Amino acid sequence: MILLYIQFGLYLILMLGIGFYSMRKTKTNDDFIIGGRTLGPVTTAISAGASDMSSWLLLGLPGAVFASGLVEGIWISLGLSIGAYLNWLIVAGRLRALTEDLNAVTLPSFIAKRFEDNSGVLKIVSTIVILIFFTLYVASGLKGGTLLFAHTFGASETTALIITTLVVVSYTFLGGYKAVCWTDLIQGLLMLAALVFCSILGFTAITGSGVNITEINPNAFKFSTGWITAASLMAWGFGYFGQPHILARFIGIKDVQSVPRARRVGISWMVICLILATAIGIIGIGYNSLYPMAGVAGDGGNSERIFLALTTALFHPVFGGFVLAAVLAAVMSTADSQLLVLSSSLTEDIPMIEKMSDKKKEWISRAGVVGFALLAFLIALNDSGTILSMVGYAWGGFGAAFGPLVILSLLWKGTTKMGALAGMIVGSATIFIVKNYISIEGEYFYELMPGFILAFIAIVVVSSFTKKPSSEMIEKIDKAEKLVKIN
Repeated sequence: MILLYIQFGLYLILMLGIGFYSMRKTKTNDDFIIGGRTLGPVTTAISAGASDMSSWLLLGLPGAVFASGLVEGIWISLGLSIGAYLNWLIVAGRLRALTEDLNAVTLPSFIAKRFEDNSGVLKIVSTIVILIFFTLYVASGLKGGTLLFAHTFGASETTALIITTLVVVSYTFLGGYKAVCWTDLIQGLLMLAALVFCSILGFTAITGSGVNITEINPNAFKFSTGWITAASLMAWGFGYFGQPHILARFIGIKDVQSVPRARRVGISWMVICLILATAIGIIGIGYNSLYPMAGVAGDGGNSERIFLALTTALFHPVFGGFVLAAVLAAVMSTADSQLLVLSSSLTEDIPMIEKMSDKKKEWISRAGVVGFALLAFLIALNDSGTILSMVGYAWGGFGAAFGPLVILSLLWKGTTKMGALAGMIVGSATIFIVKNYISIEGEYFYELMPGFILAFIAIVVVSSFTKKPSSEMIEKIDKAEKLVKIN
């Protein structure tokens, strides 16, 4: 146990060191929010992937496969891979070019400037959406950290939640965007290494044992399901187009020319991680039948502990602490990014604050990191849902509210201000209504699927009957399009 404390301590010292170093490099609020648009393709790509996958990759996905078989793992992973690739292909370069031309550093400021909204309505609505859903998203990350510390050190859930919150807040508060991206790079590579070694050791442990995974769980290798369930699981891929913390990576990459390389690196990292996380869920079924692991299956068991339990069982203590630190990395790599987006919306998108001096805004951003983390802490403390369900609600909210709008704002010059407003409202409302009041017996019906479709339709219909963008804005969109095609 002492060795574990030392390993975790060394890891946290490294993260804090990056935070302090980044603080010295952070001169303006733009540096704090998007790193002055200076980060290269590899750092940006791995950071985007790590902030996207979160504790869901190491806890939620293996746990879902362990409990239900491949049906969730295959369809969700397929949808996510397609969605992420199209997001890099369609959105990344165009958003990078247009946000620079419009001098926009946050998603709400981009939406307001793209649609020439001087009333502030679009910025206010988009900021409200971000504040609501991101606070829930951060809470899911803190819940993942709670699971880690409670499992590893035998701490109470409240103590584990406090530790997780303090860790994430500390370096995000110090270094902002650069600290987040540089730590995400390390954390993304650590997550990949943990998945590789855990799957290899787990497969080796059950090979030749005679264990029959299909007998243990007849549904383990079945991935056929109803079309509504399959479509809903794949609809997770729609969410990519509207995630502010991922879109922030596109805004902050150093130039449009770096996007193709970043896309190749990011998608490769993602696909490998998804395959390995799914495999660990299957391997866990076999290993648990041979060597039952406490707290994973049965009464009172939590399937989302399967990666943690396998790590504890398979790895020598010298390496086990570093592998478990990968779970902490997964938690931090998403929660830090989301806290940063929350605090940036606070300073850049609220009229009273955006007019303040740059230095004041920088410190308000830091205060926002602490404030939103405390709110997420309270939500995580009182929520009894799974990590996967919490992530799903927030992911769906952003995907429906912003996804169709981001796509159309970049690809269709006829998208209008009122169309944008209609899309955000319809998307958000659909998520809330379907999540709480609509279900289909015997099927998994993800609220993002109808939310995305209805928001898309709302934008197109309303834009067809309302005032078109100015000729100056159309020229800016054409300019961004040409820049992307050149590269």
